[in-house]
Amino acid sequence: MKKKALFAMLSIWSLSSHAQSSVTLYGLIDEGFEAASNTAVPGSRSGARLFRLDSTFGLNSSRWGLRGTEDLGGGLHSLFVLESGFELNTGKLQQGGAEFGRQAYVGISSDRFGTVTLGRQYDSVVDFIGRFEFGTSNVGTLHAAHPADLDNINDTRRTNNAIKFHSASLSGFSFEGLYSFGGVPGSSGTNSEFSLAAGYTGGPIDLGIAYLNAKNPAASLFGSNPTDTAASNGLTATPILSGYATANSYQVVAAGGAYKLGRWQFGSTYSNIRFGGIGALEQATAVFNDVEGSVQYQFTPQLRAGVAYNYLHGSEVNATVGGATYNQVSAGADYALSGRTDIYVAALYQTAHGDDSTGRGAVANLNGISASSNRYQSLVRVGLRHRF
Repeated sequence: MKKKALFAMLSIWSLSSHAQSSVTLYGLIDEGFEAASNTAVPGSRSGARLFRLDSTFGLNSSRWGLRGTEDLGGGLHSLFVLESGFELNTGKLQQGGAEFGRQAYVGISSDRFGTVTLGRQYDSVVDFIGRFEFGTSNVGTLHAAHPADLDNINDTRRTNNAIKFHSASLSGFSFEGLYSFGGVPGSSGTNSEFSLAAGYTGGPIDLGIAYLNAKNPAASLFGSNPTDTAASNGLTATPILSGYATANSYQVVAAGGAYKLGRWQFGSTYSNIRFGGIGALEQATAVFNDVEGSVQYQFTPQLRAGVAYNYLHGSEVNATVGGATYNQVSAGADYALSGRTDIYVAALYQTAHGDDSTGRGAVANLNGISASSNRYQSLVRVGLRHRF
């Protein structure tokens, strides 16, 4: 009788250990005061200073979320993430009002092989190159993204209807692949998207390379939020890209790296962006090349500062519209008050030259700010971030 009772207890313990699960509520609030120059005034050619509070373009954008895991035994785990972005000053949802617009996926993970996830997710360029961009560092703020975040390294746009595999690390090497189903009956390729990436992390070296391809980008990647329409989406929001809203293809080839030397960290990114099939005859192609270099220094365990320079040059093939060049300098410093709360300051300056995507004289347009009324634009932000 005692043996049977002991066997039953062991069986119950074994089942419960294989079914251990957890759900975590997490998030952060990043609020800041901003002053920007030369923001365009509606209905006028003049520009004006902008003063505002903002919780979307700080070191992070404000969000809350739920993540959960369950141990299935044998090195397998089920998992999910539901993450919602919000604007603190108005309480409204971000990402076009999507309830879980930042991320929403479920999946299975293997300790040996890797993780398969399904849902609304980041593409492989974001996953493998995003950490090298100054705009996603702990000092740059999201305003320091590459102009218009045209390579999506700053993860402005998510990928819907996606299945993704991220490998386990093997001696520091890992790889990833993602495919998004377009969802158009009778035409499986329409509005589809896929991306591939590989990387290496070891000691002071961190490297990554990635590729992204989207069909009909105004409706797929740049139109992935619920309020997006053919006339109003991520491509039409800025003159840097609005002339390419009719493109039938979008491609990004990107690479990045970082090297740590004592208290110093050096980072760099390169991306080649191509919009194809532009215009009524679908003959024009717009090509951009973006290069960024950054350096950061850890003065104390609490204080970190850095500076970055970004150069973006665009050109068009088989079209009469010329290209534009954007130069951007960003700097910032972050001070940790505790393990969960920090204060920071950032400053940015951008210039524009040539003709933009609409064929007009290019104007500066820092990420997250209305386009300038002229070739110059600057911004200063002082912020407070709290994680929970």
